Amino acid sequence: MDLTSGVEKMWSAAVVEKVCLSCKGICSGFLPHSWRKACTQCGCGVEDHGHSSDLEDDHKMGRLLANSKYVHLTAKVKGIRVYKRNRMVITNPVVSRKDPTFNTITYDWAPPGLTQKLAMLYMELLPEEKRPVAGTEGAMYRRRQLMRQLPVYDQDPSQCHGPLPEDQLQAMSVFMKRYKEEALGVGEVALPGEGGANPPPVVKGEKQKEGTGNGQATNVQPDPVDTPTTNGTDCCKSEYHCSGCGELAPLDSPVVYAEWAGYDKQWHPTCFVCSECGEALVDLVYYWREGELLCGRHYCQRTRPRCSGCDELIFCEDYKKGADGRAWHQDHYCCWRCGQSLDSPCSCPQTPSPKP
Repeated sequence: MDLTSGVEKMWSAAVVEKVCLSCKGICSGFLPHSWRKACTQCGCGVEDHGHSSDLEDDHKMGRLLANSKYVHLTAKVKGIRVYKRNRMVITNPVVSRKDPTFNTITYDWAPPGLTQKLAMLYMELLPEEKRPVAGTEGAMYRRRQLMRQLPVYDQDPSQCHGPLPEDQLQAMSVFMKRYKEEALGVGEVALPGEGGANPPPVVKGEKQKEGTGNGQATNVQPDPVDTPTTNGTDCCKSEYHCSGCGELAPLDSPVVYAEWAGYDKQWHPTCFVCSECGEALVDLVYYWREGELLCGRHYCQRTRPRCSGCDELIFCEDYKKGADGRAWHQDHYCCWRCGQSLDSPCSCPQTPSPKP
């Protein structure tokens, strides 16, 4: 099968030197399959090879948040909605015998609308390896989660393996409109009991002030005010409990609120995770379904079948359902290597194979 224009766009950055981050050197470079979202050498997904750029990610997030109550987190740039990703730059003086120098730390993302002190408290509660400091493992983790939890082909039909018929395009459009109105949310960081105090602005039409929307950074200096301690003082007595682990949420420690869940619930930053995969919800983007927090991937595939071959949501009624309950597009129910139907097992080696 030839690559379609959509897949060609998606793989435009795919070059053989993009070694697999999961295989740790076993895979010599990314070689894309014609329609599977995987490398033909190792079977790992595209996100395991480090593909995507800040611009691609910001465009994807802009498209996701457009026409939702979170449109204020985007800006319209040349007619396209782009994510106003909040970067944070922390500058700390380094005292030495000579002139003072400065140590600068840049976070690729930080929760918007916070004071420096609260933002830093939030970051310090995350595991060090998951803090999105530019150029570190944490920044790469964030990028991989953006690709994994919010697949671009779940919201952009031009990124699917082939052109969708009109009826499927319509079904996809209705599906996206519904989850933007009924499930999509972005977590809010605040102290316990203070969630919902600053509701997002209402954006009417296209009259909001336009900005660059890409790469905006908040440059903050060290806060001279001491951070409250947690040594048993009254500031730490709390009646608030985390809705994830059930433990107390100290009054001086930031928590995450989900508007769809109601402001009587709050989560520790490390507990604000997808209820299915257990992974931290990237950039605090969540979907609310039947009392659970879900990432975009797992919300969508609980609502629509997902093809186990190409990883795309299925919007047709004529699809294959395997004995194990997994779903497939009719022409994707086939061997990884030779393309023969899985109903007639072939003699091809079993590896590599696509990884879930």
